[in-house]
Amino acid sequence: MKFRLPQYAFILGTKGIAKDNMRRLLVQEHEVDRQVFKAVTTDKSLPLDMRLQVQRLFETEVPRDSAANRVVNRCVLTGRARGVHRFARLSRIMIRQLAHNGFLPGVSKASW
Repeated sequence: MKFRLPQYAFILGTKGIAKDNMRRLLVQEHEVDRQVFKAVTTDKSLPLDMRLQVQRLFETEVPRDSAANRVVNRCVLTGRARGVHRFARLSRIMIRQLAHNGFLPGVSKASW
């Protein structure tokens, strides 16, 4: 049996997948910078004007996409952003289709 992707050919190769991968790289790249800026801006022993200046510098120097909460879990096959299982990074639709075709070992259709 030959594996066929679902009728989501228009979704494959979307820029959403590439954008998500770039965000993941930016998060890793700027993780230490964000922690340092956060520590300085929340340190009460420093004067307020210095903390505000560091906060403005942080807002201008660090890209917005480097925030961890901007990363979206997407299906690696279709790029779908909703209904994605974390353990496999596959959408519910793809998990169902792969299980029906027998490409997921140990997963079978339930019948009782």
